Amino acid sequence: MSHTKPSLSIQEVNTVLQRHFGSEVSHIMANEGGNFSSVFFFEWANEPYVIRFNSSKESFLQEETISNLLSSQELPYPKVCGIGEERHFSYCISERKLGTVLADLQAEQKMAVVPDLVHVISKMNQVQLGQTTGYGPVIDGKNGQYADWESFVAAFFAENQEGTFWENWHELYRTTCLERDVFEEIYSRLLAFCSYNAAHRHFVHNDCHEWNIISDDSSITGIIDAGFIYGDFMIDIATIEEAVPGIDLGEAFRVHYEHLGKPIENFKERLIGARYFKGLDGLRFFAKMGWDHAYIELRDKLLSLPKG
Repeated sequence: MSHTKPSLSIQEVNTVLQRHFGSEVSHIMANEGGNFSSVFFFEWANEPYVIRFNSSKESFLQEETISNLLSSQELPYPKVCGIGEERHFSYCISERKLGTVLADLQAEQKMAVVPDLVHVISKMNQVQLGQTTGYGPVIDGKNGQYADWESFVAAFFAENQEGTFWENWHELYRTTCLERDVFEEIYSRLLAFCSYNAAHRHFVHNDCHEWNIISDDSSITGIIDAGFIYGDFMIDIATIEEAVPGIDLGEAFRVHYEHLGKPIENFKERLIGARYFKGLDGLRFFAKMGWDHAYIELRDKLLSLPKG
């Protein structure tokens, strides 16, 4: 399966958009974001939009499912306005949430949005899931692919990943900085904590980092690019917890849930389990991308966590 980002000129994007809308668009601008999609901003009827091009239409259908779920429950997630195909790639058009990504805010600006950040992410994690079952990724626009959390974890880190981004990923042990003994040690620790996370099933963004949160400097105006799975919402807390220097966001979430009258049971153990889950995936991703420094920093952080 190809995961190469499509390469398009502004003129090619303009042609696609004119064909889609049947009228002129304006202010088309390439955006550097996106590991797997080519992203362009534009305006139509004086409103801001974004179009993404990818080799996989399936990911955009998933995006439509997420958009419908979250925007219908008053979360600031971009509404999908159209999905189509052009030559050898697919595209997805959605609203553009205006503002600055959290990662690019100054320290004092990040501090100012902490209350709303905690509120919006918590609201996202607690959306009503309706009559759905299962854990892990959504496979039919409704249910999770696996019967339980442990089965999803085992499949997610299994060697056989044919047809996915992780196909032949064990080759990374031979060709990159990924260390088999380190990976297996952290995986064994993850399994030791799985039981704490397994009993909890929520909407999990699963890529809830500071580059996917948009702010106008006083509030959160958008959450984007979810990698939606069913699981423990502590995964999102583990992902975002270091986004604001000098603030323990994990503790901020814990206190917030206390104030809601919904104290987080086994908070410490579930957070550690979530750190191992996201961290282990991060290790092999950094290795595959050739980001050795990030790999080493994350490896050392994970190895310093309790073993269970």
